[in-house]
Amino acid sequence: MSVHAAALDTAQRFDEPTSAFARDAIEGLSKQPKQLPPKYFYDAEGSALFEQITGLPEYYPTRTELGILRQRAAEIGAMIPQGAALVEFGAGSTAKLRTLLSACALGAYVPVDISGDFLNAQAAALRLDFPELAIYPVTADFTAPFGLPHTVREMPKVGFFPGSTIGNFEPFEACGFLRSARKILGPGAMLLIGVDLEKDDRVLSAAYNDAAGVTAKFNLNVLARINRELGGDFDLAAFVHRAIYNRERHRIEMHLISRTAQTVHLLGRNISFRAGESIHTESSYKYSVERFNALARGSGWSPQALWTDPDGMFSLHALAAAE
Repeated sequence: MSVHAAALDTAQRFDEPTSAFARDAIEGLSKQPKQLPPKYFYDAEGSALFEQITGLPEYYPTRTELGILRQRAAEIGAMIPQGAALVEFGAGSTAKLRTLLSACALGAYVPVDISGDFLNAQAAALRLDFPELAIYPVTADFTAPFGLPHTVREMPKVGFFPGSTIGNFEPFEACGFLRSARKILGPGAMLLIGVDLEKDDRVLSAAYNDAAGVTAKFNLNVLARINRELGGDFDLAAFVHRAIYNRERHRIEMHLISRTAQTVHLLGRNISFRAGESIHTESSYKYSVERFNALARGSGWSPQALWTDPDGMFSLHALAAAE
């Protein structure tokens, strides 16, 4: 039974992932300032919206990272041991993976994601195009420890963490993730990780406040998910999306701003909002190469190679597990 025992006694019995969602939602919305963990963006609807975001003209990270992978595929592939198991943390679109597959001979692919439906759909599509590739989807929260399938235990391990998702962690959390990934992958492992670089504020603001409003829908979907899965009664029209760049902390912050004073009901709790009060839903840290390398070294990884685009917008790092 979760910490919300009194509420859950009179509600449906949640499975373990939903109970964790309930606990984190209540805990985050009870804080000052209010917040929600960004991992809960990614149900099936949120994952689909994010895929739309990656194709927007303002959103540079996906196409820039994909360009690096395509231009440097031979170099990157040469660093990946033949027959390795590629473990992708937070698997999304397979476009980047497909570029890697063209440049190396993997023994297995292990996509890991909290959104099981989306994960399995992507795995099924990939099997049609690469029937010779062994694919073992793992539905799990990749920010917490999880076990790898027994079938890949003896293979060389390569972690894959594209998209600059590392920027969604607070720096101490990023260190914790990197340490956890090193333990999951084991001795001798390698990690390929995408890292968004510091750049002009106007470029960042446009990327997270797109003209089509897709990022706003993505942000608001976390409230819709609370309504669907936890029985909340958020009025989505009563909140507005806002993304700002916090120069001092080197991060974009995404917020949902209450348009008016209101009270929301969730799992037997009354959650009050002042007009203009924010729910902080995501941070996206931007790094210099030097700051990220220092973070990696302090987390048990040794930088081995670095690739960037000609404009220095984005970076892809190859790390080796330090002995």
